[in-house]
Amino acid sequence: MGKTAYKRLLGSQSFRQRLLLATLSSTPILIEDIRADETWPGLRDHEISLLRLFETVCDDCHVEINETGTKLKYKPGTIIGGRQHRAHNCGVSRAIGYFLEPLTVLCLFAKQPLTIRLKGITNDSKDPSVDTFKSTALPILKRFGVPSEGLELKVESRGLPPNGGGEVILSLPVVQSLAAVSWIDEGFVKKIRGTTFSTRVSVQFENSMIKATRGIINPLVSDVHIFSDHRSGPQAGNSPGFGISLVAETTSGCFISADTAVSQARDDDTSSLADDAKRDLMPPEDIGVGTTNALLGEIAQSGVVDSAHQGLLFLLCALCPQDVSKVRVGKLSRYGVETLRNIRDFLNLKFIIKPEPNSQSVFLKCVGYGMKNLSRKVS
Repeated sequence: MGKTAYKRLLGSQSFRQRLLLATLSSTPILIEDIRADETWPGLRDHEISLLRLFETVCDDCHVEINETGTKLKYKPGTIIGGRQHRAHNCGVSRAIGYFLEPLTVLCLFAKQPLTIRLKGITNDSKDPSVDTFKSTALPILKRFGVPSEGLELKVESRGLPPNGGGEVILSLPVVQSLAAVSWIDEGFVKKIRGTTFSTRVSVQFENSMIKATRGIINPLVSDVHIFSDHRSGPQAGNSPGFGISLVAETTSGCFISADTAVSQARDDDTSSLADDAKRDLMPPEDIGVGTTNALLGEIAQSGVVDSAHQGLLFLLCALCPQDVSKVRVGKLSRYGVETLRNIRDFLNLKFIIKPEPNSQSVFLKCVGYGMKNLSRKVS
């Protein structure tokens, strides 16, 4: 058996995508100097959890971490998927949304459809919420030919920082290959949907968010519906808080989203929040107004996806068959730029990028990598 040739990388940046693209391209990687100069060096808890998650859905992958956590050897295995009977604990350092994108893209090319239970934080201020993933990321997958049957994200319980306690069930079908797209028309907003949630606080928080949001949206769009999801007891997780997720659907089938969540640290007591603790939370009216303005700002960017989903869009374009995909996005986000660089480094693919002079939007075109699920034959 020959010696394994590892692709050498430095630093902790783009950890999720490096792991994902290394697995899809069957490229062993060696990452060194992971936060070597920081006070707390090495891999973080959520990064180790992501490695364990990949080990769960893959067979025969090899992970080797040195004592300080500053050096990682990762040799990909075979993507199995399947029904996972043991829940995966995502921890509380990052939300479940941190794990959903790489897990979803990876398991589209698995041998078997995936069903997995994920525990942790469902809504926070760092990562896209599970509501946004359900309302925006899943329709993007369908655009690339992922079948609707078997594609589902179910929120069993909510969990907010710092103590989590949320739980979701992710179900994914598998594909033989994705479909290349020509997706450059963002269309006009025809309806807006949303979800407010509250855990271990009064439902009045949700009513205030809905009222503030409708005050801005109703004069602009006639078709508006915002659902409420008030949780109590075990389904409310371990920390109080509230938030809102909004998505605008356009006439050309685009889904543009924005979300916000706020939470309050507390002890083990599950009684209602004291008045002083309630005052520490951001006013729900401000949450409603801020999220609505963020959504309107994303719509104004004139792209087929919002800035948070540029990375997912570029990954799906790159993993298509060897056919040309054309997409249009707003101003390139930092995450989008990192994704383009990682695709170049792992798949040897480059996007042709052409800014549109009359707007902030950017056209991108690429020929897909030709990714095929060799375990799924076309009948």
